[in-house]
Amino acid sequence: MFDQPESFETVDGRTIGGVMMEMKNITLRFGGVVAIQDISFDIREGEIRAIIGPNGAGKSSMLNVISGFYNPQEGEVWYKGELRPSMKPFEVARQGIARTFQNIALFEGMSVLDNVMTGRLNHMKAGILSQALWYGNAQREETENREVVERVIDFLEIQDIRKTPVSRLPYGLKKRVELARALAADPKLLLLDEPMAGMNVEEKEDMSRFILDVNDEFGTTIALIEHDMSVVMDISDRVVVMDYGKKIGDGTPKDVRSNKAVIDAYLGVAHD
Repeated sequence: MFDQPESFETVDGRTIGGVMMEMKNITLRFGGVVAIQDISFDIREGEIRAIIGPNGAGKSSMLNVISGFYNPQEGEVWYKGELRPSMKPFEVARQGIARTFQNIALFEGMSVLDNVMTGRLNHMKAGILSQALWYGNAQREETENREVVERVIDFLEIQDIRKTPVSRLPYGLKKRVELARALAADPKLLLLDEPMAGMNVEEKEDMSRFILDVNDEFGTTIALIEHDMSVVMDISDRVVVMDYGKKIGDGTPKDVRSNKAVIDAYLGVAHD
């Protein structure tokens, strides 16, 4: 069990709670390659926590450890005050952790609505027979889950494309649909793997606004990987910096901006 720090106020006045997740001395190897080396950091309830670093720093590997795709050879993952055993991704999802992917992972032949509905799978308890017949509990679940999905669609302003096959959508809207599917799972912790990748300036502004709104209106804790430093510095409460599998910085955006090791390894120039 680890200590839960007292709540504190961020610069913009939002209250951040105690530790939701703690990564303790995480080491992950692939054969002789060390992807993550003895890294520790925490994610606090209600915050936006960024993970940054150059390509190959181990950021996506760390997100995969958090989401259960990888199990580290060394270290511990603590979640909500309890040591988390080795889990499969679907078991982690049942704990209230959802994610998006660096490479879009949607069902291209299905509509936006159907894709977002798949985010509700862990909330569907009816048996196969009743689902096939759409009877009893299955019918009630379908109606309730559809209502949740429609609210998410309205929230992310994609009502006009709800019946459109995903394959017909431009890249930026596909990223928003993937965010909608993750939100439909009603996560307590939302993991975003490069949510702005490949977007133009306008699309990045929209996505940044939606991420802030999800955090503010739903109270969802968010951990994200992002290469756009202007986005990271604008929307994050705290930033952990990785380089060659090691942690080289951890703190507020202001702290990270002035950290020489971070500047040398990643940012390139100091920011006032």
